[in-house]
Amino acid sequence: MKINPSTQKLGLALTIALLTACGKPADDTNTEASTTAAADKPAATTEAQPASGAATVSTEGMWMPRQLPELGNKLEELGLELDPSTMTDLTKFPMNAVVSLGGCSASFVSPQGLVATNHHCAYGSISYNSTEDNDLLANGFLAKTLEEEVPAAPGSRIYVTVEMDEVTDKIKSKLDDSMDGATRFKAIEDAEKALVAACESDPGHRCEVYSYYGGASYYLIKQLAIRDVRLVHAPASSIGKFGGDIDNWMWPRHTGDYAFLRAYVGPDGKPADFSKDNVPFKPKHHLTVATEGPQEGDFVMVAGYPGRTNRYRTAEEVSNNFTWYYPTMQKVLAEWSEVIGNATENNKDAALKYASLVAGLNNYSKNFTGMMEGYNRSDLLTRKQKLEKDLQNWIGEKPEERKQYASVINDLNNLITEKQSTQERDLLLNYMNRSAMLSSAQRLYRLSQEKQKADADREPGYQERDMTRFGESMKRIERNFEPSVDQAVWTYFLERYNALPQDQRIESFDTFFGGELSGEALQNKLSAMYEKTGLTDTDTRLAWMDKSPEEFRASDDPFIQLAVATFDDRMALEKKNKALTGAFAKIRPQFMDLLISYYQEQGKPVYPDANSSLRLTYGLVKGYTPPAGTVKGAADGNDGKDSFVPFTTLRGIEAKYTGEDPFDSPQALLDAIKNKEYGDYYDENLDSVPVNFLTTVDITGGNSGSATMNGKGEFIGLVFDGTYDSINADWDFNDNTRAIHVDVEYMLWVMDKVDNAQNLLEEMGVKEVQQ
Repeated sequence: MKINPSTQKLGLALTIALLTACGKPADDTNTEASTTAAADKPAATTEAQPASGAATVSTEGMWMPRQLPELGNKLEELGLELDPSTMTDLTKFPMNAVVSLGGCSASFVSPQGLVATNHHCAYGSISYNSTEDNDLLANGFLAKTLEEEVPAAPGSRIYVTVEMDEVTDKIKSKLDDSMDGATRFKAIEDAEKALVAACESDPGHRCEVYSYYGGASYYLIKQLAIRDVRLVHAPASSIGKFGGDIDNWMWPRHTGDYAFLRAYVGPDGKPADFSKDNVPFKPKHHLTVATEGPQEGDFVMVAGYPGRTNRYRTAEEVSNNFTWYYPTMQKVLAEWSEVIGNATENNKDAALKYASLVAGLNNYSKNFTGMMEGYNRSDLLTRKQKLEKDLQNWIGEKPEERKQYASVINDLNNLITEKQSTQERDLLLNYMNRSAMLSSAQRLYRLSQEKQKADADREPGYQERDMTRFGESMKRIERNFEPSVDQAVWTYFLERYNALPQDQRIESFDTFFGGELSGEALQNKLSAMYEKTGLTDTDTRLAWMDKSPEEFRASDDPFIQLAVATFDDRMALEKKNKALTGAFAKIRPQFMDLLISYYQEQGKPVYPDANSSLRLTYGLVKGYTPPAGTVKGAADGNDGKDSFVPFTTLRGIEAKYTGEDPFDSPQALLDAIKNKEYGDYYDENLDSVPVNFLTTVDITGGNSGSATMNGKGEFIGLVFDGTYDSINADWDFNDNTRAIHVDVEYMLWVMDKVDNAQNLLEEMGVKEVQQ
């Protein structure tokens, strides 16, 4: 789950975009990308309590708020105490308290704009504010007053969804069956831009059109975009990232993955750039922070912004992703991380700059390994193949009535085959220019070209609405860039590019380098480029935002020269990709119409794949039995009988502690555990303070930082990860799918007993804080 997508976070937003791109299969529509203590818990005196015996119930689905009334009876039977019909209103409780960080999720937990999210979601901002002399990652951070709060990483945003309107007719009225792929792509894009422009006439808001069910329906989503975001509190990484990459996706887990930000606005209450005169944002609603977490078998719900799932992909897409894409990307990401590690060795400042990116790369590398292992244990492909046969048989039962579906599966698979024919080239061309300097030069030159057009005709990302974020991305490079590291990473991808067949290479790129794409000659060329470029300077990058294409063409900056030389070839490839995307935009909705019609005849409600828009998922607190032979011995959260119980405790931190990363802990935390300073957070049935818990909620990347709520809508924790047996949840949901949450009691205990964050506990209305 650590992105973010999924999946935003080199700087926070840029890393999110990067990992969203590499962490999911490329989408084929142009809009879906718009990229884990109560005293009455069950009796148990040791960690060997039995796994949950709660009845098996399906909790699959990432549901749009408007769909909740369809699930009302089921939700109420499981334990929801709120009225599902009121939860469809995004301006009311609890949905109005749930926000997006643009790659992660979060929620308001006080009337003063205090936002709770995951530590790994705030990692980019913690890293951004860290220096060799003041390492906030290692030491943690706490602002005791508003004045002590520090700006989050440039580009940080808090998005509050205020409206969601269906615009399917307004998009589809611009389309007709005679359009080729390129024409369809442009028609959809133009319609979206017009809708967005009208929506954003309301200052301070960000609007996007999202497609659902593969483009069968479209919604315009309007969000208040708060751009003064400040870091308030984060525990030390030895708490917030306890277990590191070793424990990532694992259970039992003992991670305090939480952090706090604050939203600020101008004195008039409207979004504004950072200013000392700004004031905390006052949300219409915030979540009440419970002082007791859930018990086994309890109903929980998670509201957030899941990034991307692929539950409705075809058998061919499933096969290709698990046999080519994931193996390839797992290797690339692992090697990429290793290159950065070698390049930052003995350079702490450089290591801090790349810490957020490395964390994301390692997370996704492990994710993809788990994906492949889970796939190999499953019958996912067989079930997909059977479904497509069943669909064809269903069409054949009433051929005249269902004739519109007759060739849909075949047509879709033909497009998929065409797309896959250049996938090796497309992947490498995307990453071979993974240099912050080249990427900046390419984007800046593209901006100069787009500025020659009317704003409405510009490429998305280069319109006036995008200029603030564009500038922030240029500034963000300053704290996430080191020339020697950038050169090492670029060298790695250039060497991969160099292995491409000649007919898949970019001629203008090869010409620029004069064949010097390997060995000492390449390094000499690159070193000269980094020495001569002026793009390493932030003010210089910002100045180029206002220059003309002619000034770019006259520049002697080597990275700008390369961007100019390869521009036409890159635009030609982009044009082909848009045409293919437009072709998918016609066929994919037809396939989803077929699938929805088939399921509706069986009385099954169909939730759309995740697409980074607001969703609600639900489930029960419940352990599970992993695949045979994968559990060894009793441990905190493991009963020693190949079963996982749903809670871990402070005892597990003591058991795992080694004094070295990633199993180090602050001395204050160890002392509080040793002295049994449990306070009001003690659970007598667990004989400790609960740390993490498992549920059956359906999540994916982007859900990181989502509020976990009880049936009353009270805040009882944060979802931040999934178990290793749940990694395939992007593609498949099963009885063993589990999400991992940090228990609110552990969050409050650390804030109280370790970090002395009584000011925040008081602000959140937590009673009887131990002094």
